[in-house]
Amino acid sequence: MLTSPVLDLSEPAGDEEDLTALMAAFRLFQTHHARTLARESAARGLNGTDTRLVFFLEAAVGGATPKQAGEYLALSTGATTSLIDRLERHGHIERGPNPADRRSVLLHLTPSGAAVAQQIRAVWSAAVREVVAPADRALLTEQFTALGEALERHSRAASVRTRPGVASGA
Repeated sequence: MLTSPVLDLSEPAGDEEDLTALMAAFRLFQTHHARTLARESAARGLNGTDTRLVFFLEAAVGGATPKQAGEYLALSTGATTSLIDRLERHGHIERGPNPADRRSVLLHLTPSGAAVAQQIRAVWSAAVREVVAPADRALLTEQFTALGEALERHSRAASVRTRPGVASGA
């Protein structure tokens, strides 16, 4: 039996208008982000998932395993392998030995991949510099981090409540 999600109606009524405006702005931001990612990726012969892997590897100190990459991108093993093969053919990533597990490989960006990350990051950096004052960046970073964590928690909780056969706790 599919249960309805539990709604929290305890927000103050005056807060609703601000929250509605914030959610609308956030959805618009998501749309612009997705369009920019697609446009900047396509300009370099990539798709958005390709670029997300490039950024993931840029941040992965010492490299990342294909399994870690697939989990981060929420891809199947086959889709991850195809993605890695494609980026390797483009010369943006390379596979190397994993010193911690000789049955595994580590993925690393090549100089070409690092250049792609830098070029695409420059678009977002320019937008942030235009809109967010340097003094506000640390707070915004904290808020984005906290919001992401809260979304993950609430999404997990909602998916448990709405799965067939799972009691809603009410």
